[in-house]
Amino acid sequence: EVRLVESGGGLVQAGGSLRLSCAASGLSFDDYAIAWFRQAPGKEREGVSCIDNSDGSPYHEYSAKGRFTISRDNAKNLVYLQMNSLKPEDTAVYYCAAATAGCGYKYDDWGQGTQVTVSS
Repeated sequence: EVRLVESGGGLVQAGGSLRLSCAASGLSFDDYAIAWFRQAPGKEREGVSCIDNSDGSPYHEYSAKGRFTISRDNAKNLVYLQMNSLKPEDTAVYYCAAATAGCGYKYDDWGQGTQVTVSS
């Protein structure tokens, strides 16, 4: 059974930083692209960043470019999302998801999410 567990969320002031972690188990980690999504209250879920399985290439949506960094540690089955210069509009539940076909393809497995709250 594939299991994804997010951690690292919390309350931070605007301009601050957080590092989210996604711990994966029950899968051949190297074969999966891992993405971060977020969903704010009353809004649709949106993609944030993804790191590919084939060559580890990172991809960031416009809202994350220049502020967020995604990385993976295949030896530990972990993906990190380093978030800097946080803004109140980054407040959301952040989810990680796994896809075998690569970034941008169907994500079959999802974590339960971790809350990020950025105060102004």
